Amino acid sequence: MLRAKYINKITEVNKIFLEKVIEKGDVVIDATMGNGYDTVYLGNLVGENGKVYAFDVQEEAIKSTRKKVERDNMTSRVELILDGHENLDAYVKEEVACVVFNLGYLPRAKHIIITKPDTTLEAIKKSLKLLKPNGIISIAAYIGHEGGLEEKNYICEYLNSLDQSEFNVLHMQFTNQINNPPQLILVEKKG
Repeated sequence: MLRAKYINKITEVNKIFLEKVIEKGDVVIDATMGNGYDTVYLGNLVGENGKVYAFDVQEEAIKSTRKKVERDNMTSRVELILDGHENLDAYVKEEVACVVFNLGYLPRAKHIIITKPDTTLEAIKKSLKLLKPNGIISIAAYIGHEGGLEEKNYICEYLNSLDQSEFNVLHMQFTNQINNPPQLILVEKKG
């Protein structure tokens, strides 16, 4: 897998961690499928015997992602679900290696539909229960839009209270970039 050799984007920093954790045959969740780039990326990481559950509440996200999944011959390993990530436990019953969240809105779509603090926190709590030992939750928190900073603060308040004997929580941000760059929050379930 080709990886960019720079760290000026949170998404590239995130891949460093994802590629350390996810193995062929793993089950993973894309909690915010968006345009499907993470879904396909995760599908490559889990390989033919793995499984990706991808969630979004917007039909256009499903359509965009379906095209990429079909193009890359991943239909047998990727399940696209038109539902909110707060309901992920209704679909996913097995332990997962990773749950990926990109908070905010669907790029190139209506910015009035955004992730919400209460449903995101509910999804995170359910994700913690599904994680296998040494599994991670990866949260890219986009804080530049209205409600983004509040959502990040809301979930961080909860994550900061997690028992350190059970979870590691890492929070990264670029401190010299302008325009409210996204922040990366990783939660690892201790093995």
